[in-house]
Amino acid sequence: MKVKLMIIGCGGRGTGYSKYALKNPERAEVVAVADPIPERRNTIGDAHGIPEKFRFHDWKEAAKMPRLADAVLICTQDNMHEEPAIAFAALGYDILLEKPMAPTAEACKNIVAAIKKAGVMFAVCHVLRYTEFTRRLKEVLASGAIGDIISIQHLEPVGYWHQAHSFVRGNWRNEEESSFMLLAKCCHDVDWLRYVMEQPCSQIHSFGTLKHFRKECAPEGAAARCTDCPAEIEGNCPYSAIKIYLRDRLDKGQIHWPVDVLTHDVTRENVLKALHEGPYGRCVYACDNDVVDNQVVNMLFANGSTVSMTMTAFNEHTGRLTRIFGTRGSIETDSNTITLFDFLTNKKTVIDTAVKNDGGILSGHGGGDFGLMDAFISAVAERNPSKILSGTDETLESHLMVFAAEESRRTGKVVSL
Repeated sequence: MKVKLMIIGCGGRGTGYSKYALKNPERAEVVAVADPIPERRNTIGDAHGIPEKFRFHDWKEAAKMPRLADAVLICTQDNMHEEPAIAFAALGYDILLEKPMAPTAEACKNIVAAIKKAGVMFAVCHVLRYTEFTRRLKEVLASGAIGDIISIQHLEPVGYWHQAHSFVRGNWRNEEESSFMLLAKCCHDVDWLRYVMEQPCSQIHSFGTLKHFRKECAPEGAAARCTDCPAEIEGNCPYSAIKIYLRDRLDKGQIHWPVDVLTHDVTRENVLKALHEGPYGRCVYACDNDVVDNQVVNMLFANGSTVSMTMTAFNEHTGRLTRIFGTRGSIETDSNTITLFDFLTNKKTVIDTAVKNDGGILSGHGGGDFGLMDAFISAVAERNPSKILSGTDETLESHLMVFAAEESRRTGKVVSL
């Protein structure tokens, strides 16, 4: 069965997931799109040969039509998930929902209730569950190679430029417009840790601050825009938009993300225009950002095991780093390589799980983007929900862990789940 798809939200994620159908035309076909920005919806529409009448300005227009597809991919902004998810579930569409599910616990619960009432297939884009790395790691853990897990130490290295791009200048900088940092960036990580532990979390505690990207930290004499900043200041700023988008990328021939977020037509002239006029040219110390730039989360699981997770902007943007400490051995990983140490033999075993990155979004997240789409398409085609690793109940559980952590950060209290 070829699965017919409708894409709601044609930004980076919607465009990326739609490419699965181009690479696997025998398995999936994109038949409709919805996005208020003509260039975005037409990029997907043209690539997939979608008739003009099925290129919608708004998802509500699509929802008024007779059912157009087997499944809908909802890739809108975080605070625009609840209403379309509930509406399309009621219409009988199977749903792939970009993470996070929604910016409030109540909205997440409403989505889950609607999905269960409708009885449709449902997956959340927790792509870390679908990587080759995670599959191999779960095999190693299931084999008993390190015994029982006692504790985990996990680092999400957001990266200095990624923080500046997405969480200081970009769409996820402000809680009112999107969601708090842990939900926007690290619900992936909390969900993955829950998946690895295979235990419910019982208590959670968190600290986090907006430590650096504040007006008080601006160099003396800095301008409100990088293009207006004195050369001696701009040239010495690692967060300079001119450095990040031009010197580090466009001048080296890199025209894809994050540069293509600034302008649909990536040329030096258009990027410079965007830096002069748009949000991505602002000084990182003069934005309306309010999400944290560092956070730690401590978790106690039902079986007594513990997890410590750190999210920080101040590093190179690399793969997540994880250490797993067991009763018979330990594991160190960088999201590509699994290094296993056996306490009995004192031997190390190295397992390489790296996926070739072809520059496309479907090779992103260590192949998790492709793995997610492949699993979801299989589930819809075969009517087999077991193919989905990120369905309703456990996804809701991991989201509630994130909300509890944020409650702890704000109140300073240990929160019981």
